Amino acid sequence: MKSHLADLHLSWRDKLTLLRDATALPSRVDEQLKPTDSLASRIGRRFTHRHSKESDRAAISFHYDVSNAFYRLWLDEQQVYSCAYFTRPDESLEQAQRNKLEHVCRKLRLQAGERLLDIGCGWGALVCWAARHHGVRAHGITLSQQQLAYAQARIQAEGLDDLVTVELRDYRDLAGEAVYDKVASIGMFEHVGLTNMPAYVASVMRVLRPGGLFLNHGITHDEEGWNKTVASEFINRYVFPDGELDCVSNIQLGMERVGFEILDVEALRPHYALTLRHWVRRLEAQREVAVLEAGEPTYRVWRLYMAACALEFEAGGTGIYQILASRHNAGAWPVPLTRSDLYAGGGDALDPATGMRTPR
Repeated sequence: MKSHLADLHLSWRDKLTLLRDATALPSRVDEQLKPTDSLASRIGRRFTHRHSKESDRAAISFHYDVSNAFYRLWLDEQQVYSCAYFTRPDESLEQAQRNKLEHVCRKLRLQAGERLLDIGCGWGALVCWAARHHGVRAHGITLSQQQLAYAQARIQAEGLDDLVTVELRDYRDLAGEAVYDKVASIGMFEHVGLTNMPAYVASVMRVLRPGGLFLNHGITHDEEGWNKTVASEFINRYVFPDGELDCVSNIQLGMERVGFEILDVEALRPHYALTLRHWVRRLEAQREVAVLEAGEPTYRVWRLYMAACALEFEAGGTGIYQILASRHNAGAWPVPLTRSDLYAGGGDALDPATGMRTPR
């Protein structure tokens, strides 16, 4: 994204619009964010990358509490706001997101009765899928009030109250030790901050039982650290306050430093490019409704951001990886000897109604 934004050529109309929005910014830097505020007013608060619990809550609210209705306009029916998993380039977004949910569950080798933690559970897609199709007892945490309300209503509507719970909680405030058999973190660690990565992976290690599996899924880029560029300034000011990326080798090293054993690493870069293309087309198709729901500046920023990210994933400057790791358990090997179980029935499709695999 860095090169595409740096080389961006705007029309005079767009330049005047940006100037108007910039001059409308509030002068107070301690203004509290409100999900109902316009984009111009919400970016008045400065984020410092210190990643306190308070600032992380505000940053998450800035991005995810735009409105549930806004995201519903362009996400899939499962409300998954992370990279889909395509078996072919022309597959529908709905199918690819179902594929992803099932792929995550298979990688974690979920078994009925196990306890699953989803850190940054979003609108509840994974916890509900894992409980419904794999019989686990799933718990999700989020810092977004609107995501929490949606997920709670969803759990009740799907009759999963006895298997699924969600709560508003910071990962640093997770209680207990060796509480969960499996932990998933899908598209969340980009919000943690590079200085907080050791605390993040240590928190996961603490709540995971010996021999348990941890799937860490998130965006990376092709250089170390989060440097100040046109792109990073745009992202942090208008899209993801305090978001930071690093190269995959550093993420992996951070996991190993607290004692995780790396079992598998899968690159998903082309999958996210395809996902973003779907999101941009869907958002453009719903432009009028999106502007009414969230305002013209929000529509333009999200469209620009996702289109530029699609280009950057296609060019290779940004990547995304699923890293599967385990907590050591006296040398025991926690997964099958090969990956064949992940792809058993891999030529089959997931049935939209049941989520189970059916022959093509």
